[in-house]
Parts: sequence; C-alpha cells; structure tokens
Amino acid sequence: MTSMTDRAGLSIDRRLVDFLETQVLAPLGRDAATFWDGFAALLAEFAPRNAALLTKREDLQAQIDAWHMARAGKPHDADEYRAFLETIGYLVPEPSEFIIGTENVDPEIATMAGPQLVVPILNARFLLNAANARWGSLYDAFYGTDALDAPPARPGGYDADRGAAVIARGREFLDSALPLVDQSWADLNDEHDGKLQDESQWVGHTEKGLLFVNNGLHIEVVFDRSTPVGAGDKAGIADVIVEAALTTIADCEDSVAAVDAEDKLLAYTNWLGIIRGDLSESFAKGGKTLTRTLAGDKSYTAPDGTEHSLPGRSLMFVRNVGHLMTNPAIHLPDGSEIPEGIMDAVFTSAISTLDVEGHAKYGNSKHGSIYIVKPKMHGPQECAFTNDLFDAVEDLLGLPRHTIKVGVMDEERRTSANLAACIHAVRDRIVFINTGFLDRTGDEIHTSMRAGPMMRKGEMKGSDWLKAYEARNVAIGLRHGLSGRAQIGKGMWAAPDLMGQMMVEKIAHLRAGANTAWVPSPTAATLHALHYHTENVFAIQQTLPEPPGLDALLTIPLAEGVNWSEAEIRDELDNNCQGLLGYVVRWVDAGVGCSKVPDINDVGLMEDRATLRISSQHIANWLLHGVVSEAQVMESLTRMAAKVDAQNAGDPLYVPLIGNEDGAAFSAAKDLIFKGVEQPSGYTEPLLHAWRLRKKAG
Repeated sequence: MTSMTDRAGLSIDRRLVDFLETQVLAPLGRDAATFWDGFAALLAEFAPRNAALLTKREDLQAQIDAWHMARAGKPHDADEYRAFLETIGYLVPEPSEFIIGTENVDPEIATMAGPQLVVPILNARFLLNAANARWGSLYDAFYGTDALDAPPARPGGYDADRGAAVIARGREFLDSALPLVDQSWADLNDEHDGKLQDESQWVGHTEKGLLFVNNGLHIEVVFDRSTPVGAGDKAGIADVIVEAALTTIADCEDSVAAVDAEDKLLAYTNWLGIIRGDLSESFAKGGKTLTRTLAGDKSYTAPDGTEHSLPGRSLMFVRNVGHLMTNPAIHLPDGSEIPEGIMDAVFTSAISTLDVEGHAKYGNSKHGSIYIVKPKMHGPQECAFTNDLFDAVEDLLGLPRHTIKVGVMDEERRTSANLAACIHAVRDRIVFINTGFLDRTGDEIHTSMRAGPMMRKGEMKGSDWLKAYEARNVAIGLRHGLSGRAQIGKGMWAAPDLMGQMMVEKIAHLRAGANTAWVPSPTAATLHALHYHTENVFAIQQTLPEPPGLDALLTIPLAEGVNWSEAEIRDELDNNCQGLLGYVVRWVDAGVGCSKVPDINDVGLMEDRATLRISSQHIANWLLHGVVSEAQVMESLTRMAAKVDAQNAGDPLYVPLIGNEDGAAFSAAKDLIFKGVEQPSGYTEPLLHAWRLRKKAG
C-alpha cells in the first residue's frame, strides 16, 4: 500500500515528499513549508484551467464531428470548411508581425546546428549514453554500421580490410570538411604535415590530437601511434572524433511507461543525477562489471597558448508530459489526481534550479536557463496556459522571469494551423519547434475521423497536408525570428540498423531548413553530424521558398474514389496490428516505453507511443466507415499476435499473446482499436495507463 502524507492540503506519496525536501529543496536553501503552500496555491489556480482546456478540446471535436456527419455524401468544400473552423474558434486570427524575444539561450540551441537525441528518462544507462553522445568516434560508427560502403566485417576479431575502408572513408570526410592546400589528408605523414586552406579552422591541440571547426561543429583528429590503428596508419591517425549530439531530450513522455509515484520518482531521480552530474549506472558486459558516469569536458590549448575547454556532454532538455493525463502520486484537496504536466513542470524545474544556482558538478546551461519541451499542446490557448504556468513555477522557485524556456512540439493539427499564434503565446521563452509524422498523423486522422475513410498510412507520407505541414513549420519559425535564437527541428529516423539509408535520406532535413533533427542512438548522432559539415543550415534558411498556404495544410487525407483489394486491406490491417501489438507487449507487460521493436518485415524500429496512436486511429477509422469489420480486425490481431510471439521467442521474460488473449497486453490492444474513436484526441495514454496499472497490481 502506497504511503501518502499531507502537505498544505495535498495528499502526496511520501517518497516524493522525502525526495523533494531532502535532495532538492534543502540544497537550494528553500523552506519546505513555504514551497508546499505555494505549490498548493499554484494547483488551485492551474488545475481548473487545465481541465477547462481539455473540455475545450472535446467541444471543438464534437462540433467538427457533427459538421462532417451533416455533410456525409457531399463533396468537400474547402472554403466552407475553413470558414466553419474559424467560426468555432478552431482557427484564430494571425497575430501582428513579431519577432521572438527569447534571451539567455545556449549556443547549442541558438547558433549551432547538429543532431538531437531523445532518450527515455527511466533508463539511466541509456540516459548516460545519450548525455555523453556530445562526442563520437567516426571510426567506430563506420566500422559497426552499414553506413560504410564496404563488405561487412568478418567475424573473429578485427577485420583489417574493413578497417582500411573505414580509414579511407574518414580521410574523405576530412578532405571535405577540412580541405588542405594541394594535398589530401591521405597524403599526410604526421600531425605536422599539411596546411589548411582555411587556417581559421584550426582551434588548437588536445592531449592526443588536433582540434578543428567546420560549420560551427568541432572535429578532433587523434594522432596516437601507441594504438593498433594509429601504429598502422601512415600519419599515425588513430581516430576522428566528431562533435555529434549537441542537445538531448530526457523524455518523461512518449518513450516511457510512467504511471504512478514509483515511476515518477525514478524519472525525477535520474533527472537529478543528470543535473547534479553524479548519475552513474553499473552493468555487466563481457563478464565484467562496468560503471558508466557522465563524461568530463574536452580540454585543449589554443594556438596562442591559452587553455580552454568544450562541453563533454549534450545540452539537456527535459520533456514534460502534455496536458491530458493525471497521476495518482499526488491528490488535490478534492481527492482528484494531480494533472501530471503541472507536476512535471514543478518537479523538473525545481531539480533544474540546482543547475541555475550553481549546485552542479559540470553545469548544464552556461546561460542560466532551464529547457523544457512541452508536447501535445492544441493551439495558442494551451501554449498561453503553459507560458502562465511557467511564470508561476518561476515565482514559486524564486527564479527570474523566463528562466524556464519552452520547446513547442508542433504535433497536433490545431497547433499546426495556428503555429504563428502558438509561437506568439510563448514568444519570450520559446527555444524549439519541430515536426513529427506519427503523432501529427494520428491527430490528423482523429480530427477528421467522421469525414470518411483515410488513405493508407504509407500514402500519407506523400499527401498534400503533410508537405504543407513540414514546409510551413520551418517558414513560420523563420518568419518570427527563430533562426539564431532557437531550434527548428525535424522528426526521428526510426531504424537504428539502417544507417546507410539514413545517410542518404536524412540530409533532406537540413535542406528543408532544420538546424536539428532526431536520431535514435549515439552512433546515429555521430553519423548524422556529417550532414551538418556538408550543409550550412543557417545559409540554407535564407534561401527557402514561400511555404504552401493554410488550405493545403487543411486538406483532409481521404481515400476518395479508392477501392482497395482484399489483399491491400489485409496488408494494411496486418501492418497496423503487428506494430500495435509489438509495442503494447513491451509497454503494458514490461513497462518499457521505447525500444527497438521488429516491424512486420522484421526490421527493428525505435518505437514509442506515437506508433500506437497512428496505428490504432487508422484501424478505428476504417472500422467506423466499414472498410474493415470487427471480425477482420480480430483475425488480423490473432495472426499478428503469433508473429509478435515468434519475434519475442528469445526473451525469457516475455509473456506470449497467444493463449493469453484475456491478458493485459492483448486486452489493451483491442481497447486501443475498438475504443479508438472515443479516445480524447486519439491518444493512447488513458488506456495504456489503465492496463499498465492493472498489470503492476498483479
């Protein structure tokens, strides 16, 4: 039985109280009683506002549903539709011209361009790996992935032929990023040989090499003949280390399964370890126990002999949850659960105040800022609520105004359609906007659920609304001054084993004007960093064409006039059901919110909760409009359950779906589909949380 304690009329899990009072408030010198009184007052103001915003979502959705049902069978009229959305307040007037006023932003966000990692905050080992991914070995990244255009390494130890191919590829990169006068890096005999075409690219000496810069990113060429690679290299180059993940988002939301006080305490404890700089994790590998800690800074001597250092770790954001969910860790005076987004805002900001006020080993923000990514906000009213909430949190913690910065995830349709107004609502603290196919498509389907059957998921990637969404996001961000002050990001490369394909395709994100993009691993960050040496994003941002208009964004991706074959319907259904089941078994049964999940073709994809949203909403839409029947869905679920069981056969802790159709995982999958139409905004959290809590209760 969870032990609760009273603070200022709030009933709070005792473990959270002890954690915050002893490990956060005491080191900050804050009076606990004053804090809890302020927290209770904050909740009294913001919890009802939070609830009202959720009611507004449902009211708008009900009006949109009714509009589509009243026009069933009629051709879609874009002008009439847009006028209707304006009438009900779904679309709001554009704000007058403005430029964001965000100040005290670290260069990793404002003036540098590079990869971004998103990592589940509940997994300390993954969190440390991501935080330490600021620097990555190019040799290791090429040797261990298919990004190298060479035969795979032969088993049985180091493959010298592949190693030679890695070295040659490394020299190609150096020739491109750091060209020499009248020679190639392959011609060098030692570190004193050669002359840069642009001598300003040389930053100085490190302990074992030379440090350079290109397009704002650093490159360390390691000269070390004491290593096997360096000993066999003509110039003695042992490795090429590149500055990779400039920023990392520690995620409390889509990539974790956090449903109660126990889970939230682990999230906050890991965030505290990152902020203080003392997070560590021990694990067994190769018959040995290893302990991972945060990396120190990289020191170097400048050409004038002065000593300097560069950060050894990513600049860290923390992603709070959205406005929807509540959590049983804290109960309000009326007995209701606390809105989890408000709890996250207060707890993660309080922890981050340790960094702001100098209680950290390394320090995260050199400019005294706290960086919070806020997901799943619907429109400018919800962004304004977050701005007001962060004001109140700053006042509660005694922080200067706009210490807390916000990243606005453009992943809901009402936000996309009103993006300028959303940015305006947080104009003095915004540091980030981005796009993401899965959640955004899930909301696209749910918003227009009753308009008709949607096109297949694969076809949506070429749809008019998606093209408009991606282009408008960048253009609107640039129009309002984000370049040089904030990140404009693009979504995840989900296949961590397909690095060769990533190297071909993901450079398109830079060419679209994004100065950061999500990657699934430190290795992927190292490789994706090469794209930022090839393209100067800030120069590209000055040359982008005008984006499509709002009507293109509001184009509904209906499958008008399409008659799919039985085979096509079965393929689409199986694809959705397999992805859904493959993720649910880990979320509900194992409490794993993000992992490499085999898809229907056995390709490992980094999946999070957004996978479920798009898959469940797509099936629910086809069910609603009679494209598929309940019997067909159940047949597909059964077929795909057998496939998912086979894909997980090597896991001794795995609970099979076949034979456990009444179990939590299979039941959750059915609910996500058959109750999909009624889920708020098509979100999966309410059902997942309910089934995970039931699973945890035994």
